Order: sequence, then C-alpha cells, then structure tokens
Amino acid sequence: MSDAKAIQALIWEYAQRGDMLPRSLSSIYENLRDYFVYENEEGEVIGSAAIHIMWEDLAEVRSLAVREGQMGRGIGTKLVEACISEAIVLGITRVFALTYRPDFFRRLGFREVDKSELPHKIWSDCLKCAKFPDCDEVALVADFSGSARVG
Repeated sequence: MSDAKAIQALIWEYAQRGDMLPRSLSSIYENLRDYFVYENEEGEVIGSAAIHIMWEDLAEVRSLAVREGQMGRGIGTKLVEACISEAIVLGITRVFALTYRPDFFRRLGFREVDKSELPHKIWSDCLKCAKFPDCDEVALVADFSGSARVG
C-alpha cells in the first residue's frame, strides 16, 4: 500500500510526455495487486509495471515505468518478467503490450501484431486517451500456449 503514490509519480512522469496513460491514485489502489515495483538500495521505488488480466487467456503488461537515469540496468526486464511469471502462474497463455518501445519487448520474446488482431475488449482504456482513435503505439504479443492465435 505504501508504494501506491510512488507508482503514480513514476507513471505521471511518462504520462506528461504522452508516453503512457496517467493513472489516478484511486485506480492504482483498486488495482494494486496488479503492480510490481523495483526499489533501489535506499528502498525508493524506481520502477513499476502491472499485469492486468483482460480475459481468461489474455493479460496486458501496462504502466511499465523506470525512473529516468535508471534505464539500461535491467530493471524494466525484471519487471516485465515478473508480470509474465504471474500470468503463467494464473494460467494465462497470452500477454500483450501497447508501447512506443517495441524493440524492448521484442528482446523479451514479444512479436509485433496489428492492433486489429487484439480483441476489442482491450480498448476500454484507449477510449480515455487523447490519441484515440489515431493510436501510434505498437502492439506486441507473447504467446505461451504453443499456438500463434492472438484474438
């Protein structure tokens, strides 16, 4: 619970630049179990990511944020791997991300897909975005079922 405000502050840094949707503090509290955080030696939150369940076999890695100056140290990779591990434990076979940094996700085994291949139910947050319907994020999916099916 004590990390919620730090998570929101990290997300806000990216949201101000238009790199991700902002998250209200109430939304973070409501979904706090979705979040993983990475702390530095002083116990300060310097990274966060969430795994949000969309359907019985589909989850989204969202709100991946690493404090400026801390990138390139594997923090984002560890956070995404934690999200993927949680999805697998829950029996979720497909994980997707909408991102401006597709190469990062490709290195983690995600493959690019056309956004139209994702189920329509994932767009509820997108409706709140100023860029909707002209989204310029890249959709990527990692499939753990042995199948290439996306939607």
